Amino acid sequence: MPDRIALVCSCEDSMRLDERGIARGCGAELRTAEQLCQAQRDRFLAALATGRPVTVGCTQEAPLFTELAEEAGATQPLAFVNLREQAGWSAEGAGAGPKIAGLIAAAAIPLPETALVPLTSAGVTLVLGRDAVAIEAARRLADRLDLTVLLTGTEPVTPAPRTDFPILRGRARSATGWLGAFEVVVDGHAAPSPASRAAYAWGPGRDGARSRCDVILDLTGGPALFHETRQGYLRANPADAAAVERLVAEAGQLVGEFDKPRFVQFEAGLCAHARNRRTGCTRCLDLCPTGAITPGKTSVEISAEICAGCGACAAVCPTGAVTYALPPPGTTLARLRALLLGYAEAGGRDAILLLHGGTHGEGLIDALARHGEGLPARVLPLRLNEASQLDLATLAAAFAWGAAGVRVLLPGRRGHGTEGLFRNLDYAEAALDGLGLAAALPRAAAIETDDPFSLGEALAPALALRTGWPTAGFLPLGAPREVLRQALRALRGPEAPEVIAMPEAAPFGIAAVAADGCTLCLACTMVCPTGAFSANPETPQLRFLEDACVQCGLCAATCPERVISLSPRLNFAEAASQPQVVKEEAPFPCAHCAKPFGTASSIARVKSRLAASGHWMFKDPSRLALLELCEDCRASEATLGGVDPYAGPSRPVVRTTEDWIREAEEE
Repeated sequence: MPDRIALVCSCEDSMRLDERGIARGCGAELRTAEQLCQAQRDRFLAALATGRPVTVGCTQEAPLFTELAEEAGATQPLAFVNLREQAGWSAEGAGAGPKIAGLIAAAAIPLPETALVPLTSAGVTLVLGRDAVAIEAARRLADRLDLTVLLTGTEPVTPAPRTDFPILRGRARSATGWLGAFEVVVDGHAAPSPASRAAYAWGPGRDGARSRCDVILDLTGGPALFHETRQGYLRANPADAAAVERLVAEAGQLVGEFDKPRFVQFEAGLCAHARNRRTGCTRCLDLCPTGAITPGKTSVEISAEICAGCGACAAVCPTGAVTYALPPPGTTLARLRALLLGYAEAGGRDAILLLHGGTHGEGLIDALARHGEGLPARVLPLRLNEASQLDLATLAAAFAWGAAGVRVLLPGRRGHGTEGLFRNLDYAEAALDGLGLAAALPRAAAIETDDPFSLGEALAPALALRTGWPTAGFLPLGAPREVLRQALRALRGPEAPEVIAMPEAAPFGIAAVAADGCTLCLACTMVCPTGAFSANPETPQLRFLEDACVQCGLCAATCPERVISLSPRLNFAEAASQPQVVKEEAPFPCAHCAKPFGTASSIARVKSRLAASGHWMFKDPSRLALLELCEDCRASEATLGGVDPYAGPSRPVVRTTEDWIREAEEE
């Protein structure tokens, strides 16, 4: 972006700037300063006056620069990037020029707007509790929320002297919904006796009662009704006074209209979950920690209201039906490409990419820069919304664009939904190993820590990694699967094998067909969601395109002959990108008119099964011969050839109730 201006400040000379290296790789006109936010604000205003897009190498004073731009009436794009904590404040800060260039280049890629999901709450609240703590919490919220308290009845509770809101007994059996649309099924639902004295005396209970509410406060101390990220569901231990206090404060704000990001985009037509009541891919269902994904007839169904944004579904979806939207994969890949290629253009080599999610990663990087040695000059950080959203295409593209290693920063306590991330790390390692690019250390691995100094120690061994392949420069065009295919082919050297075995459940491979048992029924072609199996409209023929196979298993589950087996692998042969004929037969000619229809094997299979069934309609060989006729001749023969479809064995005489009574009287 040569029209962009990059303003880089040394922050009162607290970091050294390699101006030549930065200018060579950042892709913008470089302007420097020492006190950009104070004495040298005029340099920022001068850059705005040009009307060109501006990138400021500081996030600490971003509110100030944004205010100055508004006062100046500037309308051009304004981007901010943290160069100080991520690069300059480091024991290797003097050699961080290439990294700074890459960070500036990545920050210039704009983030698109994210669609929002509206949620509305009228404040109707169900408080679940076991003792007086629930009643006291409800009393404090009574002026803001419409409350009902549901006590378990397991502990004696002194009746309130004044009934400001309903207090009932019951146990929440199950619950569904989200903020503004909860439904709770209650067992043992009962009202208190108005004559309750020392403790509530409950009337007769009723199971299966239903409560609809906008907010649920869970103070029972028992198992959670939902995953704790469900908006509108607040839970605290009633014995923890501080936790109850935080819950009350948060609950009081849950009235009105709210927006949450639509974390994922879903295209049901690409989903490989099910066809014809057969189940195929369940990768996202197996990993979703919040219950936002449920099975449907032909595809899964994703509730945007429940989704908490971990991205595990997008990380493992083999077809691209689910993609992360905060930001979309195209933006993430474009930023990654700009970061690595900008670093290389400025003279950097053997980059170690550090992928991290949200505030956790930025907090550790900031602490390491302020209180430790900072990030090494070869470690390039890139923020994701959630680290668990990381898909295989991003990992493979990072290596193709010049990364010698990839490290994913995770919290010390492994969060929900990260199983897909670790699966992708294993796939990346297996692919690199098969391509002959393995090293003594894993090239793709996770760092699980909450300690900034432990982060620095974990990164040190990775600096021994080196790239042994040329850097590719392809653009991240198309779906993530297409980018993955481009990246793997760019990484493959001339001596690498054509076929590489992959771990179980890898999203690419072959669906091998035992041709001898195949009858060309073509059931597999009707359920394959990606078109890997296809038919030839001109002749009985089954074809298979390996590059399109996602190993969903629908073909194997549907095949009536059970002759299809899955084998995950990477195949770089040219044949994998072209449909290959798996089974082919000559059409079977009609015995009357010689019109080609069906195949000899399929007709023989149907005849043998009908003959073995013992059904009266097919005991006569002449009736089986009808199957050797095309649809027109079969109808004509059945009509004019004397075939009586009702000429079955004699049926038993119908006996009525009167017959049974008469026979009983005669006896």
